[in-house]
Amino acid sequence: MSTATSTPSPVRHDEAWFASRAQPGVRGLRAYDPGHDLVALRARFGEAGLLELGSNENPYGASPEARAAILDQMHALHRYPDPLGADLKRALAAKHGVDAAQILLGNGSHELLMQLAQVFAGPDQDVVYSRYGFAVFALATQCAGARAHVVEALPRDHATMPLGHDLDAILAAITPATRLVYLANPNNPTGTWFGRDAFATFMSKVPAEVIVVMDEAYAELADDGDTDVASGLPLLARHANLVVTRTFSKAYGLAGLRVGYLLAARGLVAVMERVRESFNVNGPALAACEAALRDESHLVWGRTRNREQREQLAEALQARGLRVLPSRTNFVLVDFSRQDDAARTVQVEAALIARGVVLRPMAGYGLPEYLRITVGSQSENRALLSALDDVLRS
Repeated sequence: MSTATSTPSPVRHDEAWFASRAQPGVRGLRAYDPGHDLVALRARFGEAGLLELGSNENPYGASPEARAAILDQMHALHRYPDPLGADLKRALAAKHGVDAAQILLGNGSHELLMQLAQVFAGPDQDVVYSRYGFAVFALATQCAGARAHVVEALPRDHATMPLGHDLDAILAAITPATRLVYLANPNNPTGTWFGRDAFATFMSKVPAEVIVVMDEAYAELADDGDTDVASGLPLLARHANLVVTRTFSKAYGLAGLRVGYLLAARGLVAVMERVRESFNVNGPALAACEAALRDESHLVWGRTRNREQREQLAEALQARGLRVLPSRTNFVLVDFSRQDDAARTVQVEAALIARGVVLRPMAGYGLPEYLRITVGSQSENRALLSALDDVLRS
């Protein structure tokens, strides 16, 4: 009598199979959404025919000194970059009045925000941040396996700062289980901000064992001496639990190089160095960022142009019956709906894409009625408004 032998079912090595073997915080994680496939759109419209106003890039580009520094590095591409980024750290330390040991470099501030949760938060611990805060806050929290405590933003009909951070509510959300608090000032995607006095009061009430992370990606776009927009830098010496992150991607026009940095207490930086990837900032990027810091006049010039164009763009959009939220950044958040009809926003955005105009839809942030519009150059903004008029008429 013969007996049948069973063969094991073949293993299906698909995404679900690998996800089941991932760490708990990663299993339900969704990848960061960069928006539209710009490479495909450039191929479709040609770079000259595509109006890219969805990624908050600097339309005026990098400093000429930064560009020259990149070219000067071409002969050394076969060499590893300085693993410590010492020259750039010294330049940043001199600019911000801190010690170089208080600075950590990153592959954009995105990397640093993720690593902060990786190092200081985990299972059965809380991370607090505001609804409509930067998307990376949620990604970092979930990837670390920590609990997200999302605090409601200021109401949409708030008199001065609709959808802004409610610092009092964030403070009230802190518990003994809280390890990190993420803030952004000014905030992406809302463009909103809070002032120095409010932030100083907030920090004075945060327990010393809770680390507060202030993401200041758009800080250089605020005018010098603008007390309306708080920075964490003046409070670093007073609060060892405060971290500030910044980037060269926005005001400095170096988004393609991916360089960010973190300023904090020496002890915190020393611990973060343990997880930093070696050579995480490349040689041309180190040289370009150091050169960009020297060219203060280019930074001021670009900031002035951005403020002028932001004000003109906001006025033009409002004249077309659209609600524009206040902003101190290089973008504006605009409500395109009518009577809570978010479908109209989807239609407008799709019609603009068909005309080669890229804006950033906000449904992923829970704001389906809004589109985020990068402030372009004068000619870019005129082209946007011309296309928008065509869409609104149709």
